[in-house]
This record gives sequence, structure tokens and C-alpha cells, in this order.
Amino acid sequence: MRGVLGPGATFFAPMEGVTHPTLRQLMSERGGIDVVCTEFVRVTDGPLSLRTLKRHVVRPPRGLLSVQVMGNHIEHMADAAAMVSDLGADIVDINLGCPAPRAVRKGVGSAMLKDPALLARVLAAMRARTSLPLSAKIRAGFDSADHVLTIARAVQESGADFITVHPRRRVDFYAGVADWRIIALLARELAIPVIGNGDIWYAADALRIERETGCSGVMLGRPALRNPWVFQQIAALRRGQVPPRPSGRDLAVHLRDLAERLAAWLGPLGVLGMLKEQLRYLGRAVPDDGHFLREACRQTSVEAALGYVDGMLSDRPAADLDLAAEGGRLEKSGSMAVGRSSAESPAQDLRAPDAPCGLEFGASPT
Repeated sequence: MRGVLGPGATFFAPMEGVTHPTLRQLMSERGGIDVVCTEFVRVTDGPLSLRTLKRHVVRPPRGLLSVQVMGNHIEHMADAAAMVSDLGADIVDINLGCPAPRAVRKGVGSAMLKDPALLARVLAAMRARTSLPLSAKIRAGFDSADHVLTIARAVQESGADFITVHPRRRVDFYAGVADWRIIALLARELAIPVIGNGDIWYAADALRIERETGCSGVMLGRPALRNPWVFQQIAALRRGQVPPRPSGRDLAVHLRDLAERLAAWLGPLGVLGMLKEQLRYLGRAVPDDGHFLREACRQTSVEAALGYVDGMLSDRPAADLDLAAEGGRLEKSGSMAVGRSSAESPAQDLRAPDAPCGLEFGASPT
């Protein structure tokens, strides 16, 4: 990140099946995003597909493009770093955090947190093959957060320019509340910039996490699906301006715009499923105990879904939705105060095998 982005950089997070070129372009056009990230490109033991890589390396209209790769084959990951660099990426990122069972079974994503020596060899090989900024996105650990600093130092010593941390363990998936003390620990101990990620649900949370943890920037994924204007709101707050607050009509127009772009990209097949993925998060901002979300996801065609959204949301004023920049009442944002003490000792305070930090650990599905 050094020499590429200044303090307070904003990242639209990589999300499998979600941050495809169409959504990245729409979000980038809206503004406020410094870096858009691709969904991960899976690097296997087989030959790399230039065609697959080209499909991911689509530059946004604004900002920089980070291409994320996921794998554990040292030579092929190094080749992937070189190839995405040649294809026009601005940043090369490695996925060390995916909690999905199929990734773990293959020994990639968050599974690599169990073997810091391997992830260091992979990163060092990638470093040798690209002159672009190199980054890693990690979780706090696999089963335990005891070794998060060891993992992060391995990333740093392998030549990464910055690191993004989601402060949950793999076993947590997305349950409980993100423990921002882990981000603060890494920001304090590492020489490279640390990007904070995890439960930054409202725009004001972005400024708060930077202030409280000392992180150098923020990465938002699910919160940006829930509120597609959140990056604009963050930018406005940084400038001391009044942030936009979307209305129900704004959400309906956004969804229809996305549907039209998806249809142009994919054809008619597949659009409904992708719209419902968006509705899973947009619906969380509607304070009706999930009624809107349930009914929207029961629709059986694109037009039916869009018609339902239009009918239910178009007349809703902004005040009726939980999308204010300053924070709301429906989501539980990350915290530096989730436990009894500060994150001085990962082995003592951050491992939380029996939830001593007060988090509600479980296997809930970013």
C-alpha cells in the first residue's frame, strides 16, 4: 500500500460469486472506493487458465484493481502473481481467510493459517514474480487466535506490502462480533499497513475503527451490499460534509440498474439468483422483522422480484430505513470492548476457545 494509497484508503472486499465485474463497476461508478477487489481466482495443481484470469482482471472506471488469488501450490501461485500483473492488476492479493468447507478441505484459504511456514513460502514466491504491491487477507486464526501475530509477521517478512485482517477465527465463520482489538494489535506490532475489516456496518464505523485501532484503511464487503452508498457516506464524513442517506426508491432503482447490467453481461439466466444474493443484504436495512426479505426471496422471476421491491420500497422515506451514516439499530458493529481486557496477549485474551471475550461463537454463515 505504501506508495500506492494514503491513509484512510477504502476497499470493496473480495466476495465469492458477488464481486463480479458488473457489481464492481456499478459500485465504483458510485464513488468513494479507492480499491475494488475481485472475487478469488482459484489456483489449483493444474495448468493456469489465462482465459479465467482475463475474466477477472476487468478494470473499474475509478480507483485501483486488486486481484485475489487462492491456492497453496508454490510455483503456480507465483505464476498467477506474474500473470495477473501482466494482465493489468494494480495489486496482487492472496486469500488466507476463506472459511468455506470446500476451501478448507483443499488446504487453501483459512486452512493455510495452520501452516505459517507454507504461507510464507507461497508469499515469498509470489513476491519474487511481481513488482506490484502484494497483500494478504487473513483471519485471526483457524481454531484459535493465539498465533495471529505469528501469522501476520510471516506475511510481513515474506514481502507483503500490507495486510488486511478480518478479526474472527475460521471456526466462527461470521458469528458473534468482530473483535477489533486484534486489528489494533497488528496495527501496533507490524511495520506494514494494516487494513481493518469486519462488522463495519455503518459509515461512522469506518472512522471509528481507524481511530480506535490505528489501522491504515478499511475494507467493507457485506455492509456495502446492505448499503450501496456506504462508501460515499464514508467519503462525506471524512470531508465534514452531510452524507447521503438512501431512500427506498434509491434502493429499488439500484436493484433494477444492477439487474439490467447483469442481464447484459450474463443473459437472462442466472440474474435472479444474483439479485436474491443482493436482496439478502439490502433487506437487512428494512426494519420489519425480515418480512420484506422473506417475501422478496420467494419471487420466482426477475420481473416479479423487481416489481415486489418497487411496490414495497418506492414510497419508503430514508428515515424508514436503517441506512444512516452515523449508525443504526439493526446491526451489531465491531468493537474494541468485546472482552474484559485489551488485546495485549493473543494467547490470553484473543484465543476465546470458550468465548471468554464475550463473543457469541458458532458456525453461522460474510
